[in-house]
Amino acid sequence: MKFMVKILAVVVGLGGLFALSFAIWGERLEGLFSPSACVRWFAASRDWAWAVAIALLISDLLLPIPATGVMAALGIVYGPVLGGAIGACGSVASALAGYGLARLAGPRIARLIADERERERFQGFFDRWGGVAVIVSRPLPILPEVTSILAGLASMNFGRFLVALLLGTVPSAFLFASLGAVSAEAPLEGIVIATILPLLIWILIASWIGSRRSPPRPPVSA
Repeated sequence: MKFMVKILAVVVGLGGLFALSFAIWGERLEGLFSPSACVRWFAASRDWAWAVAIALLISDLLLPIPATGVMAALGIVYGPVLGGAIGACGSVASALAGYGLARLAGPRIARLIADERERERFQGFFDRWGGVAVIVSRPLPILPEVTSILAGLASMNFGRFLVALLLGTVPSAFLFASLGAVSAEAPLEGIVIATILPLLIWILIASWIGSRRSPPRPPVSA
């Protein structure tokens, strides 16, 4: 089986598992943790509800928790700044958990589906393009969990993963918290900005790193 086909099979398999959990529990959890329900709970126990919100966002790694609804509720209860910070902490913690668990189990799983050369290609692929995938996936459903796990399986450089994770998560968390504080409906322009801006920042950083790693060209003789 070719290398890219194997990667695609892993992506489809992980996506299928998350989609199955959504099909089983999604509707119930959507109603249980809707923005209006979260607002009532968070407002009733404001002093410690932030911890519950972080736990909910971390559990989104395994369960179909409506993360954007939780972040919007945080913005309503705590305001856009504190609510955004809490949402970012929970979302980042969830991604780090997925990355860490997958990285611990990665070598064993990778040996089952790929040889050493393919594993090296997989890691190189994620070190080069994983940052873009992490950033783009953060505001989307299902893909954030899949991407974090794939990054761990590929043993993606942790520093690059963390930078991309923060660039993709923090703007989105503050965006949804701000939208929650202002309105229940998110304007398309805000979502586009929250997705494109961190991606552009990542491209600039990656270009700068690449330029520093490139060996200097020898002077052209006349």
